[in-house]
Amino acid sequence: MRLGEVKAGEKTALVTGASKGIGRCYALQLAELGYNVVMVSLTESDLEQTAKEVAQVNKKVWVRHLVKDMATLSAAEELYAWTEQEGIKVDVLINNAGIFSFCDILDTPAERIERIILLHDITATKMCRLYAEDMAKRGGGRILNMSSYSIWMPYPGLSLYSASKAYLKSFSVAFSKEVRDKGVYVTAICPAGIATDLYGLSPELQRFGVKIGVLMTPKSCARRSLNALWRGRRCKVPDWWFRFFIPICQLLGGAPMRWLRNYTMKFQK
Repeated sequence: MRLGEVKAGEKTALVTGASKGIGRCYALQLAELGYNVVMVSLTESDLEQTAKEVAQVNKKVWVRHLVKDMATLSAAEELYAWTEQEGIKVDVLINNAGIFSFCDILDTPAERIERIILLHDITATKMCRLYAEDMAKRGGGRILNMSSYSIWMPYPGLSLYSASKAYLKSFSVAFSKEVRDKGVYVTAICPAGIATDLYGLSPELQRFGVKIGVLMTPKSCARRSLNALWRGRRCKVPDWWFRFFIPICQLLGGAPMRWLRNYTMKFQK
C-alpha cells in the first residue's frame, strides 16, 4: 500500500478551503488513498464542481460537501456539530482555508483584520481542540494545519498574514507534543509560493513561476504535505530548496528592505 493509504471507505478526511488550489488537491489525493471526503468551502458553485471531480476519483468512497464561512467566531463549533449530527467521524483533519493579505495594516479594513485572525488562528485552534479530542477517544487521528513560509518574512505588507500564520505554526508544534501520546499527530506545513489564484497572479505568471522553480504546483504541495503528515512530522517546508533561504529572509533589513518595500508598494491591495 502507498503511504497513508487505507481500505477504501474505512476512514474519513475533512478538508476546509477545499474548492480550489491546494485544498482541491488534498481532497483529490485523499479520495485516491481511500478516504471518504468532507469538503468545506465558501463558494457553492466551485465547491459543487470540485466535489463531483473528487467523487470520480474513487467510486468506493463517499464525498460530502458543505458551504460554510469559516471566518466567524462560531464556525468551528457549528461545523463540528454538523459532522456529529450527520454521524461523521473525522480521522484526518486538514485546516487549509486561508485568506492572503499583502497590505499595510493602516490600509487594511478592520473587518479584514478580524476575518484573517479568526480564520487562521481562532477557527483553526478550535477545530484542533474539538476534533483532536474526538480522535483521542477513538484511538488516534491526524491533523494538518496550513501555515506559511512567510512566518520567516515579517516584511512590510505581510505583517498581518505572516503573524497569523506564525501563530498557527507555533501552536501546531506545541499542540502536537501535547496529543502525541494520545495517538493524534499534528503537522504544520509552511509552503512558499504556490501556483494558485491566492496571490492574484495571472495563469501565465503562475506557469512561469513553476517553470523557473519559484512556485510549486498545488498538486506537488499537497502530495509533499500529506507525506509529512503520514510520517508524523511536526513542521515541514514542502519545497525543500526554500529552506536554505530562511536565514537570509530573517536577516534582510536596512537598504535592501527599503528597496523591497518601495518596489512592492505597487502590489499592495
